[in-house]
Amino acid sequence: MKGYLSIRETSYKWGVSERRVNQYVTEGRIPSVVRFGRSWAIPEDAEKPGDPRRDKARKKEANSHAHA
Repeated sequence: MKGYLSIRETSYKWGVSERRVNQYVTEGRIPSVVRFGRSWAIPEDAEKPGDPRRDKARKKEANSHAHA
């Protein structure tokens, strides 16, 4: 499909495993994903979801500096 990438293509683009991309899809972390038969079609311009564990650590670190 034009304008979309497969799980495999997306995994190469983002430098992660196909399994990780599949997890992002099933968790709803990639917007505008389309089911195409038995496969997923991911928009070419979709951005790699951030790691929520890192986001929490950054917030915690920022709050500790604000109180110092």
